Amino acid sequence: MTEALVEKRFETAGEAKLSFQDHHASSNDDQLEILQGLRQAQKTINPKFFYDTHGSELFELITALPEYYPARTERSILRDNADEIADYCGREVVLIEPGSGSSEKVRLLLPALQPKAYVPMDIAGEFLQRAAIKLGGEFPALDVQAICADFSQLPNPPATLPHGKRVIFYPGSTLGNMTPDEAVIFLSKLRSWLLPSLRECSDSVHEHELAGGVLIGIDLHKENDILTAAYNDQQGVTAEFNLNVLANVNRLTGANIDVNKFKHHAFYNEQLRRIEMHLISQQAHNVSVLDEQLSFAQGESIHTENSYKYTIESFSELVARAGFRITKSWLDGDQLFSVHYLQLEQ
Repeated sequence: MTEALVEKRFETAGEAKLSFQDHHASSNDDQLEILQGLRQAQKTINPKFFYDTHGSELFELITALPEYYPARTERSILRDNADEIADYCGREVVLIEPGSGSSEKVRLLLPALQPKAYVPMDIAGEFLQRAAIKLGGEFPALDVQAICADFSQLPNPPATLPHGKRVIFYPGSTLGNMTPDEAVIFLSKLRSWLLPSLRECSDSVHEHELAGGVLIGIDLHKENDILTAAYNDQQGVTAEFNLNVLANVNRLTGANIDVNKFKHHAFYNEQLRRIEMHLISQQAHNVSVLDEQLSFAQGESIHTENSYKYTIESFSELVARAGFRITKSWLDGDQLFSVHYLQLEQ
């Protein structure tokens, strides 16, 4: 990945300390990834390309929709269990949130956790910077170190992170966007983000006292109608969010894809226990992407996202493959959603 690093520090009113780093991939990297996906027999677009500024704004609207139970259910779990969650995570930790968006959910935990630093990470730089400045204004004593990056492409944490125990906050069931094998690889990579803190401890401190952890939200397997409705809202916001990825592809690659020739389609694949989102071509037509001609048949789809659903047992088996164990789980009363604290196996 070709990367350029831009760093600046800025302050809000009060005592807030904010910094912004841009580890952005070059446009050539994005273009090649998009073209390779659209060349496949089953055309695909990586869901990370949902999140330009407009896509990030649309997703924030989705989280408030009546059909979209995951966001409000996870918020209630975090709100109702904040003190106990802080007991497991530890206080005054370095709290890292990949895919932070508007940093809305972390607000429910900050008073209890009182982290020494908060590190929001997001691929949408402008949206991230606005969110970081707003959060800094609300929590003026908090050290906010915002990083614009594709988290999956950063194998090691930035050297600028403060010393101390690190906790990764990964809400929203974002892990479900990955296949189980991809999720294991991703979780395994997190070890390099958690283990460096062990080298900071003195001989008098046991490693397990400083070993970091992962606080993660996971959507649960449930009735088909609840799941399907969550990705097919009556207001059509999810459809607009899905279609917006084509507008972003046009912007990033100079393609001439006509968004109006595609239709949103989302369904629950019960065999694989995942929601699948697709964009269905409404007619046979050709498009140009990076001067390459690509053909679409009527009814052909672009696969834009998966959202895997787990049971507590299947998720426990998944994290064990990556060298983690669940030390505590929190669920809502209807068992629609779950939040877990993971620690590295000793």
